[in-house]
Amino acid sequence: MKILVIEDEIKVGAFIKRGLEEHHHQVEVFTDGLAGQQAALEQDYDLILLDLMLPGINGTTVCKNLRTLEVSTPILMLTALNATQDIVEGLNAGADDYLAKPFHFSELIARVNALSRRKSHFHQEQSILTFADLQLNTNTKTANREGQEIVLTAKEYALLELLLRNTGKVLSRALISEAVWGLEFDTGTNTIDVYVNYLRNKIEKGFTGEKLIHTVVGMGYVMKQK
Repeated sequence: MKILVIEDEIKVGAFIKRGLEEHHHQVEVFTDGLAGQQAALEQDYDLILLDLMLPGINGTTVCKNLRTLEVSTPILMLTALNATQDIVEGLNAGADDYLAKPFHFSELIARVNALSRRKSHFHQEQSILTFADLQLNTNTKTANREGQEIVLTAKEYALLELLLRNTGKVLSRALISEAVWGLEFDTGTNTIDVYVNYLRNKIEKGFTGEKLIHTVVGMGYVMKQK
């Protein structure tokens, strides 16, 4: 399997990577929440091992953000915090299982294998999202409208996927900021509005179809047809 490890303790990350590679898995390690989250959004992994305590943004927030963006990759939460509340928060955030540190590597492998078997029984996530005459391919990360392919940046793709998976719902700037950037919304910046404009130019400008991204004054943005 291709496994993403998000773990800030360098020695622990190296230990996990070495052990998983000995079991013939392909492993990539990131040491902070933001970088790990970005990797999970840009690449397809079979499993994510996610530490709870991370710099940047913590593991619970990373997990919530990935699930908000409909990333269905199984997540195994790794944590030194064994309190019931921490476990509950991780599972409620969307984690599939947890493993408390310190752990025996044999138990980690057993849980990895169990999640792999569980994933094989899941229905494969829809690869083409369609709304009106707009299509988004979640495999190639490209959009298509009126037969014309639209190449998107990573942030434009994440924003468009979020809107398409929530058509008809008004998404606040705070929700968009957390889901796409993994950050609390900063009222002093217009980054979200700028990226919405970028996206509008790519999927609406020059096409005969109607506008799909609408501004709801004082509330946010919504993907809908008039």
